[in-house]
Amino acid sequence: MNGPLSVATIVAALVLAAWFLLRAALNRAPSRFDLLATAGLGVLVAVLVVFAVVGLFGDHRPSDTPTFGGYLITTIAFAPTALYLARMEPTRWGNLILGVACLVLPVLVLRLQQIASVTVA
Repeated sequence: MNGPLSVATIVAALVLAAWFLLRAALNRAPSRFDLLATAGLGVLVAVLVVFAVVGLFGDHRPSDTPTFGGYLITTIAFAPTALYLARMEPTRWGNLILGVACLVLPVLVLRLQQIASVTVA
């Protein structure tokens, strides 16, 4: 779970969060680029979750597998939900929704890393 893919996901989410929050501060509605960037982040998160699920079948399983599964479901659902809500709100608040979602995603990824690092001996 720890690795370059997690770091790339966290960095991409934080960069997009800064971009979306800046656009919200400038009173801009989500553009097509903003929505596509969020979709791209969603794909990156989906790849991360697939690797995490594949890792569940290896020898190093998290000690709290149900909690890990809950975080996996939340993590993969977060970007598409934010994208859907931002499309419903075509004002500056749509960018604020995307910005907050991009701030939450790194927290979810870090929490997944914490849970995955505690393994049963």
